[in-house]
Amino acid sequence: MSQVLKTLPGTLSFNKLSSQNFPRKEKKLLRHGSRFLPINNVQSSFRGGLEVVNHVKSSHKEETCLYDEGKLEVLPHIQTLREFPREELVAKVVMVRFDSTILLGEKLDLSSQSASKAICTIKYLHECGAKVILVSDWSGKINPKLHAVQTVADLLSSVLQHKVIALRCISCNMPLKREDLHNADILLLDNLSEYKEEVANCSEFAELLSSEVDILVNDSFYQSHKVLASTVGIARFCYASMAGFSFEENLRQLKKIAKTKKKPYIAIIGGGNLKNKAAALQFLASICDALVFVGQMSFQIMRALGHSIPTNLVERDAHKAALDIVQFSHDKNVLVSYPKDFWCMNQRLPKQLEVFPAHGVPDGWLPVDLGPRSLEEMYSLVTNSKKIIWIGPVKFSFSSPYTGGAAKLAQMLYKQSQCECEITVVGSTACEVIKNEASSLSSLITLENASVVWEFLKEQKLPGVMALDRAYPFAIDWSVAYRDPSQPLVVDIGSGNGLFIMGMAQSKKALNFLGLEINGKLVRRCLDSIDQSGIMNAYFIGTNATSTFRSIVSSYPGELVLVSIQCPNPDFNKPENRWSMLQRSLIEAVADLLAHKGKVFLQSDVKAVAVRMKEQFLQYGKGKLCLSHDCRSVKINGNTWLEENPFGVRSDWEQHVIDRGAPMYRLMLSKSTGS
Repeated sequence: MSQVLKTLPGTLSFNKLSSQNFPRKEKKLLRHGSRFLPINNVQSSFRGGLEVVNHVKSSHKEETCLYDEGKLEVLPHIQTLREFPREELVAKVVMVRFDSTILLGEKLDLSSQSASKAICTIKYLHECGAKVILVSDWSGKINPKLHAVQTVADLLSSVLQHKVIALRCISCNMPLKREDLHNADILLLDNLSEYKEEVANCSEFAELLSSEVDILVNDSFYQSHKVLASTVGIARFCYASMAGFSFEENLRQLKKIAKTKKKPYIAIIGGGNLKNKAAALQFLASICDALVFVGQMSFQIMRALGHSIPTNLVERDAHKAALDIVQFSHDKNVLVSYPKDFWCMNQRLPKQLEVFPAHGVPDGWLPVDLGPRSLEEMYSLVTNSKKIIWIGPVKFSFSSPYTGGAAKLAQMLYKQSQCECEITVVGSTACEVIKNEASSLSSLITLENASVVWEFLKEQKLPGVMALDRAYPFAIDWSVAYRDPSQPLVVDIGSGNGLFIMGMAQSKKALNFLGLEINGKLVRRCLDSIDQSGIMNAYFIGTNATSTFRSIVSSYPGELVLVSIQCPNPDFNKPENRWSMLQRSLIEAVADLLAHKGKVFLQSDVKAVAVRMKEQFLQYGKGKLCLSHDCRSVKINGNTWLEENPFGVRSDWEQHVIDRGAPMYRLMLSKSTGS
């Protein structure tokens, strides 16, 4: 353990630490039955804070456990362009919300990873046969040469090597028309920064943006901490919303920050405004082995540790937050460091610089940069670390161009990145410094917008991420779920308490049955039930099938022969959500994955719901589905419905409806053999 300052009880610092000095943290385990499983190896789904642990052994598509002691809901697994079926993009109208700071900047570097992935998103969609509509915001700060939408269209044409046509339809308050799409394969809409409705997330404005649009591809990750019409509002009006290649890569890098497999892990923290970032700092203390303050916040930490600092360096109302961070870090056995000396500037003679101890700065002098002892201590810590995050600038109220503390820190980090140390640099200022000092950025992770990262570190959900469709985060080991995974599969969407699935599984051994249910408690009970009963051809997954059906079922090795949706629960108190149980993306996935002559069974005790389900499946089934007449039918109020449940196995709600003498509205759809 490092030397502990004796001036105050609980004061933490460090002095030339070795890797053995860092505190070790135990990995939490979850209990399932008689087994203990590491959290980051357990297949989990989260909704409303409830964790559902499925006992099927599974492998990750990627490492999706965000951190050992956190909530997966903060960054859910989302639908991405990379995973979306390529053939589903043909002839679709796709709106790409791109990042103007990446593609329109005055110093555009086409060789950078961020630019290449942003360009790849647009080109990929074009090559897939989609009609692409580009939209973004830009200003003179990004590039003073760009103002008119036509100028931006010309620049993008040059960058993409494809003709981009400017279309000013928003300014005319006119929705995009289908005939507008015949003018070019890539269109550019007006500058969003000209519209206050964009930052207000105006629903009418979002609907105007989405006119004729089928799919939203959000590739503007650095706007994901904001609620915008073009990233959040528009998702309500598109049948599919997903992340582009640039967004996906930045999200992947953001997730890495919270993973703690590499130790020791230190956080180098610059900038100011400690009070606003207190929750984020506590989160860093929960995953890191040391917090190293190198900016304006360091004075608040020094004050919390009992050191006197000049009044003009005190951040208003931040003292309690600083005390809490120090105490929290102490309780977590996390090292806390602040600068031990500063380069200081004479207020009367600004060019006169001298080095003073951190708590011995004379009157009339102002800290402007880290001193040599501070950098030496930091070097000792950096060289013994396996993972580092640098967030926020090495910057004080005043700075000097002659001292170069930030550059020296960047040099340390770049050198350490060559020694298999994972380095993440956050914030435009820090990223600019590291670019100037590193001969290559290939060994570094850079995230230029610190605001997004701070919100994530506060464990806040990012609106731009939450607006995108979900995808299932795990690759399922079907051979563990079922005794014979080659058997035909039946999927019950919204399986509830599982009585239909379990009843069918017991009577039809030659089929496998899968229940998809969003209620985690019900899934846990169902899994326990099949364990106790010894059923080997039934399984349940806790998920929202609306967005994850395709990613789950497409990996099943056998044929999908039947999909059932029974008695979905419409919310009559919220008409806009009344039909949310069925969306176009789900229906298209069912139509695509269903085997030839496969069936879709729909039923409800609410006639309007049953009618709506039938209409939607026929409308969005791509012409692959038609009404089946294999079963006896009966007319009720002029509509033809199945007379009986053709499977002879009833769900609990169906039995309840029949017991009270009410009708059930049932129908069967079949996939034609030519589809």
